[in-house]
Amino acid sequence: MLFQDDFDGVRVADVRRSLTECLLSAGFGGPRLDDFVTAINEVMTNAVRHGGGRGEIRLWRAEHLVCEIQDRGSGLADPLTVPHSRPRPSANGGMGLWLARELADLIDIRSGPDGVLVRLAMTSPPRQG
Repeated sequence: MLFQDDFDGVRVADVRRSLTECLLSAGFGGPRLDDFVTAINEVMTNAVRHGGGRGEIRLWRAEHLVCEIQDRGSGLADPLTVPHSRPRPSANGGMGLWLARELADLIDIRSGPDGVLVRLAMTSPPRQG
């Protein structure tokens, strides 16, 4: 496990900074770093807004860098309704998960009565040394 923490609305920015430092020290950088951190931030923000106000984040390296964000909300009515095309600016929600889908290499969303689990993956650079 490269990184693990809990967050709420107050801690999202601090967790994002710590996550960024962790990714940098793991050799991940450049535009891919920015994309991955933005995707993760969108999912954390959704967890705060729509998933009970708090969540947990875990990051590890497998074949890819993998990040899971788990909230404790009531779940999505239908996880398959996450937009595949950009929502209109007047749309009520959907922009965060759409953006995460656009920026990460992979997104998997699982929803149940105990909350939503979003797994994001990004191709990681080869290990140095």
